[in-house]
Amino acid sequence: MADYSETTHRHQNVIPKETALQALNTIIQLHFEKTLEKKRAVDLQKKELWKLFQLFFLFLGVVFAAQVQSPRLQCRHCWVPIGLLSLSHLVFYVSVAQTLRCINGFKYQRRCHKLTLGLATERLRQIKMRMSGGDDEGVGVNGDDFEIHYQEPPESYFGKFKRNWALHFGLIVWWNLCLKRLGPLVLWES
Repeated sequence: MADYSETTHRHQNVIPKETALQALNTIIQLHFEKTLEKKRAVDLQKKELWKLFQLFFLFLGVVFAAQVQSPRLQCRHCWVPIGLLSLSHLVFYVSVAQTLRCINGFKYQRRCHKLTLGLATERLRQIKMRMSGGDDEGVGVNGDDFEIHYQEPPESYFGKFKRNWALHFGLIVWWNLCLKRLGPLVLWES
C-alpha cells in the first residue's frame, strides 16, 4: 500500500514537458512586462519630480523679482514674502518626499520582478538543456522544476534607497539655507 501511494504521489508531480515550458514562458513574459511597466512608472514619476522643481523655482523667481522691483523696500515688508516662501518650501518638501517614495517603491517592485524573471529564465534554460541532452525521464518534468516563487532582493538593497533619500534631502536643505541666507541680503541691499 505504501508503494502504491508513493508511486501515485510521484506521478502526480510529473507534468508534461510542453506544459512546463509553456508555464515558464508565461511566467517570463509576465515578469518582463511587469518590469517594463515599473520602468515606465519610474520614468513618469521622475518627469513629475522635474515638473515640481520647475514650478517651484519659477515661483521663487516670481516672488524674488516682485520683491526686488518693489519701490518701497523695507525690512517690515519682507515678512510676507518670507512667510510665503517658507510655506511654499514646506509644500515642496512634502511633494518631493511623496514622489521619491513612489519612485523608490516602483524601483523595489521592478527589482523583485527582475529577480523572478532571472530565476524563471535560468530554470527554462536548465529544462531545455536537459531535454536537448536526451535526459528524458518519460514524458514529463518534475513539478518543482518550474515552480517559481516571487523573489525579493536582500536587505542590503534598501540601503540604496536610504542613500538616495539622504542625498536629495541634503540637497534640498542646502538649497533652502542658501536661499534664506541670500534672500534677505538681496532684499536689504537694494
